[in-house]
Amino acid sequence: MRVFIGFDDTDNKEAEYGTGKLARWFEQVLPEGCVLWGVLRQQLLVHPDIPYTSHNSSACVVAEMADPGLFSTLVERAVKHIEEYALPGSDPGLCLALEEDSSLTDLMQFGAFCTQKIMTQKQAITAAGKWRLSGHGGTQDGVIGAAAAVGLTASGWAGRFIEFNRLRQCADPIRIRKLEQMGIRVVSHDRDAKMPGPDDPVHTRGWLRPRMLGGQPVLIVQEQTKGVWESLGKKAKEPHKNEKSNRQG
Repeated sequence: MRVFIGFDDTDNKEAEYGTGKLARWFEQVLPEGCVLWGVLRQQLLVHPDIPYTSHNSSACVVAEMADPGLFSTLVERAVKHIEEYALPGSDPGLCLALEEDSSLTDLMQFGAFCTQKIMTQKQAITAAGKWRLSGHGGTQDGVIGAAAAVGLTASGWAGRFIEFNRLRQCADPIRIRKLEQMGIRVVSHDRDAKMPGPDDPVHTRGWLRPRMLGGQPVLIVQEQTKGVWESLGKKAKEPHKNEKSNRQG
């Protein structure tokens, strides 16, 4: 069974690490019986009335859990983790929910709304329903992004993987075959829908970040020259800054 753990608004303008890194660190404290499946960055609405540091994004850890009874232990460890690493001046929020539950529909809808319009803490609390949603400092506005991170990730059709099978350690270029062995599906962004060959190289520019499509990591590539591919997307330059939110990997 999978569990979704959403983190949001844990950094400040002077931070040396953002919410994405905080979320990736959570793997180190997963209890026995839980293993990391992936960590995703979720993009929320960028709007002048929403305070943020760089991109207004949140992060969701997805873990495989052998025993549903471990859920309470995960909650305890997630609370301790966010309280330990959230930085002064932040407004941290945390959300945990299990998959395959009809109540996730409300969180999925809430997550989609958070990409389109300004949402409130009250709306986040309503969407979370029985699941764990808590603020851990400041205005506690991070509950909005944390709930959205869980809902968007649970939908299976949103987000960018910032961790999956040690993708940060992969070579560049990397062969299609290796990506598929890692569990990353490769899809060609091409008018004629060409199929990359298993031994074709993919140049990632040192930034391998598959998308979540259909509940699985998918790397979208385009052909540079015959049999040589390049992944779409690249690491952003140093962003503009408003007042708050989260830098992601």
